[in-house]
Amino acid sequence: MTETEVRELLASSKVIAVVGLSANADRPSNQVAWYLHHQGYELYGVNPECDQSDVFGVPVVASLDQVPKPIDIVDVFRRAEYTPEVAEAAVAVGARSLWLQLGIRSPRARAIAEAAGLPYVEDACIKIEHARLLSRNPATRH
Repeated sequence: MTETEVRELLASSKVIAVVGLSANADRPSNQVAWYLHHQGYELYGVNPECDQSDVFGVPVVASLDQVPKPIDIVDVFRRAEYTPEVAEAAVAVGARSLWLQLGIRSPRARAIAEAAGLPYVEDACIKIEHARLLSRNPATRH
């Protein structure tokens, strides 16, 4: 995706499913979700291993098909070998896009998403990109 397309995706999205959301505040998934939550996005954590029903007020469900609203962005914090399965689930629930976090690349997940017409981002942090492309506060751009 181009920078303009990423900006438009972030600006037009309302609901984000964070796959791999951790209740541990030291984990990147928790920190990124906290940031997105405070930017006004409606978040749902997806983690069958999480023993909490919510993380800082964000509901946690076991799978994407349990998210009760249409998903604009599926934001993935899983190792690359698990991302094709997430891509298939994202397509199955009609998600609008698939985003693999910084350090995660998967040609197979990309192929699944693109075959279904889903905009696809990989190896990029949604928090960093949001702050860089949409933040109005210069102090949060770095």
